[in-house]
Amino acid sequence: MNFKDIDLVQEPNSKSSLRLWIRLLKSSRIIENKLRDKLRREFSTTMPRFDVMAALFRFEKGLKMNELSKLLMVSNGNVTGIVDRLVKDGLIVRMSVAGDRRAFEVRLTKKGHQEFSHQAQQHEAWVDEMLASFCEKDSEELLQKLDGLISALSDPSLEVKK
Repeated sequence: MNFKDIDLVQEPNSKSSLRLWIRLLKSSRIIENKLRDKLRREFSTTMPRFDVMAALFRFEKGLKMNELSKLLMVSNGNVTGIVDRLVKDGLIVRMSVAGDRRAFEVRLTKKGHQEFSHQAQQHEAWVDEMLASFCEKDSEELLQKLDGLISALSDPSLEVKK
């Protein structure tokens, strides 16, 4: 079935689908805003700094700046500013890439690793607290449904044709 074949006015699920989308978006924004506020108050940091450190935590050997930008889905310029401040704070180190004078690689310092570990532990506790109303079974069911949605949305055959 193509999107052009769907008449949204007559589609019985359209109103509930729209309400579901709005609730998903609202829930996500509320959680994100609470996490931003907690990171700012508890650690004097921002969500973008946390995200950069999280990426580098997962890639212990480091990442090239362009790899980091792609991973975080932000521009090189946005990442550069965050990286500059994290380097200044001694949380990450910037290194030249052998054979490419223009490229830099970044990775967490020991101090950065320790700081991020502490922040990540607290971040996980905050998320647990916010989602405490979901039992494990409910969480797993919702995860499966959302994974199915992500898979369906990622299907190139569902792309809207221009």
